[in-house]
Amino acid sequence: MPTPSGRQRYNVLGAIDAITNQLILECNDAYINAQSVCSLLLKIAKLKIEIPITVILDNARYQHCELVKKFAAELNIELLFLPSYSPHLNIIERLWKWVKKDCLYNKYYGGFSNFKFAINKSLSKVGQPDYKEKLDSLLNLKFQSYSKSHIMTV
Repeated sequence: MPTPSGRQRYNVLGAIDAITNQLILECNDAYINAQSVCSLLLKIAKLKIEIPITVILDNARYQHCELVKKFAAELNIELLFLPSYSPHLNIIERLWKWVKKDCLYNKYYGGFSNFKFAINKSLSKVGQPDYKEKLDSLLNLKFQSYSKSHIMTV
């Protein structure tokens, strides 16, 4: 069975509008860092959305740094950090799971460029009519809630 050789990286940092499902991406072959997050925030700000913007983030160090917080404040974007270990509360995580299933599971790509193309092709399906129904059911604001739960602190 063929296997890829070497280690190449393709990073996709994304934001999805929870109402329209518009996808905003920041991609690179290096690393995701605070500058990458700031670049994504700038792309969001350039959309000229007329209502206040809140971006939901996990607690990755590069998203939680002062540079990102100050830049978001300059752009008038509120940052909302999720509790640790709660990716199920962020709809972009549902998209990442779908992308993996769509283009990565049980598939081999002979070269890095083919791999990047497959990911980009999968991401380009967001917003296409053929995938609208499937993605609308996945990328919605419905979250599972538990009526019988007990919270304990440790």
